[in-house]
Amino acid sequence: MPSFKDELINYGQMRKQFWDALHFSKKRSLGNYYHQQLTHIYQHLVPAQSSVLELGCGNGSLLASLKPAKGVGIDFSDIALEQARVEFPYLTFICKDAHAIQIDEGTFDYIIISELVNDLWDVQELLFNLQAYCNPKTRIIFNFYSHLWNLPLQLARQLKLAKPNLSQNWLTVHDMRNLLEISGFEVLRSWQEIICPLQIPVIASFSNRYLAKIWPFTHLALTNFMMARPILLPIAKTPSVSIIIAARNESGHIQELIERIPAMGSHTEIIFVEGNSTDDTFAVIEKAILQFPQKNLQLFKQTGKGKGDAVRLGFEKASGDILMILDADITVPPEDLPRFYALMASGQGEFINGVRLVYPMQENAMRFLNLIGNKFFSAAFSWLLGQPIRDTLCGTKVIWKTDYERIAKGRAYFGDFDPFGDFDLLFGAARLNLKIVEVPIRYRSRRYGETNISRWSHGLLLLRMVVFAARRIKFT
Repeated sequence: MPSFKDELINYGQMRKQFWDALHFSKKRSLGNYYHQQLTHIYQHLVPAQSSVLELGCGNGSLLASLKPAKGVGIDFSDIALEQARVEFPYLTFICKDAHAIQIDEGTFDYIIISELVNDLWDVQELLFNLQAYCNPKTRIIFNFYSHLWNLPLQLARQLKLAKPNLSQNWLTVHDMRNLLEISGFEVLRSWQEIICPLQIPVIASFSNRYLAKIWPFTHLALTNFMMARPILLPIAKTPSVSIIIAARNESGHIQELIERIPAMGSHTEIIFVEGNSTDDTFAVIEKAILQFPQKNLQLFKQTGKGKGDAVRLGFEKASGDILMILDADITVPPEDLPRFYALMASGQGEFINGVRLVYPMQENAMRFLNLIGNKFFSAAFSWLLGQPIRDTLCGTKVIWKTDYERIAKGRAYFGDFDPFGDFDLLFGAARLNLKIVEVPIRYRSRRYGETNISRWSHGLLLLRMVVFAARRIKFT
């Protein structure tokens, strides 16, 4: 009876011979359209000029399509890699079994594992070995067949319409989620793609772009996608903090606000952006800067309009590692900010969003129709972004400065559409696949001045954003 080690060696050799023969034959199948769709999906998930490692890269076409700044492909088929090196000489290809990955290439922004996990001897061992090539920002993306398609695929292979395959693991979404968790990874989101793998005019494009994203049609999809990140990787230093406060007609809150904001991290700076107030807000902040010399207070006057514009100016001037937005009306207690900081500094979250809809609110803190609208838009955006978002318009949001700079760099994808600033950050965080964490807070009623939110006009704007996000994020 062969030993466990012999079984593993035999398993690898049998599959290597199979895939070598398949690549050597160069037979065409009806799967070309399906792989084109996979390429389109991955191009949407992985920004160009990222560092990318692909396991089971085959002939390298998927890796090359992502236009990586550093691209490394690993496969155990010599024949496939010979083709890859000829066609894509600017990429690095290494002939190795994915189970025994040992490369001197540092860490990667993205690790791609496309249609490989069902063919592995030991998925957990592979995931464990991947930790060495991850940093806190690394994202691992999988796609693997739904076994509901076993019979159709078997029929297609018998009819020689699809490439043959060896016996496969039976991995469900639940199985992959469990394997990732016990291997030191956290699933950010999972979803389904591609209902029609054949290029049938109109039907293929409609079903793959729309139906595959809508329940119950999602159950008909051919492939499961899953995105994960490493967890428990320590942050190297104690981060500093910049708190950005957009202040328009808020003079009655300024002194109390400054007094109540706690010090956090290695250093805390407070940046006010005054938005052309009709009261004396600017003068009050100037006076407070002299009154509190022990605090690092800065003041800038907004040249544009809207809270979003003010926040962008504050972020541009900020020097802290962590950027926090705090509303000037003290409806969110400043004393809650250390909770947001702790989640960021520990690595548990990468984008922290406040939630006003958990604890009871103070009387008159939010009008009834506003509350209903918030709940509706929370459900809509949770579905669109693929991560739970309980409260889209809570003014308290926290992000790493480096991640904000990435969002700002890629802002052209969404455009300058958001006067609030909340959705610019939420959409950007979702596109960067950041881990979004929410912190429930007790929402207070405003004690000075009036809200700058218009229920009807801003509600219509939010509806437009739902449609916009659906086109740019969900139905791509």
